[in-house]
Amino acid sequence: MITKKSTSKIALITGSSSGIGEAIAHRLAQENYRLVVCARRQEKLDKLTEKLQEKNSEVLALNVDLRQEADILKMFDTIREQWGGVDVLINNAGLGHKQPLMTGETEAWREMLEVNVLALCICTREAIKDMSDRNQGHIIHISSMSGHRVPLYSGVYAASKYAVRALTEGLRQELREANKNIKISSISPGFVETEFAEKYNNNKEKAQELYSRFPVLQPEDIANAVYYILSQPDYVQIHDILLRPTQQKS
Repeated sequence: MITKKSTSKIALITGSSSGIGEAIAHRLAQENYRLVVCARRQEKLDKLTEKLQEKNSEVLALNVDLRQEADILKMFDTIREQWGGVDVLINNAGLGHKQPLMTGETEAWREMLEVNVLALCICTREAIKDMSDRNQGHIIHISSMSGHRVPLYSGVYAASKYAVRALTEGLRQELREANKNIKISSISPGFVETEFAEKYNNNKEKAQELYSRFPVLQPEDIANAVYYILSQPDYVQIHDILLRPTQQKS
């Protein structure tokens, strides 16, 4: 049974079926947000939705391939039809492939740019349409420390996160020029224990070794940072949080 008030803010979290996105969904559910969760993996999306509904959270779950603009536009149309648009957008979806510039595969590069950059841009544009109607809103990009330094063999991935860094500041300037009461923020985590390292290295053992060197961040740490940003008063805009494990060197 849904007990949340219809006046609760609506937050869209991309890539929310696992890891950081899943943790953000649970954290915002605690704060009475109505949640739109989207991902490609339907089974994991169904499990997340079930868990959130057990906590009496109001959830709209949508199967979306962010590499396809038509899917993104359909998602926003559905949100507008059912809930009237979004108040908060968490651009969490992202991926990395260990594909160096000298030897990398074009398709892997393309997927990183399509998801990490282009999908983020499209989601941002569509969310601002909703937020402009309300003259309020907040967009948070989940970026990476790789948007601030370039690890070996990660040039293309880092380039995608440097793009997010530029897009954050670019949008801030556009919003100020347009006198919109909309905030833009970014979070740049270091090592977080998620599926990312296994997929990046295409090797489960390497991921486990990486995460065992020292205590690394947990998805809940990023979710808490998201809520910290959202909980600030109207006149406070946090631009970028750099969040590392204490023992991470770079």
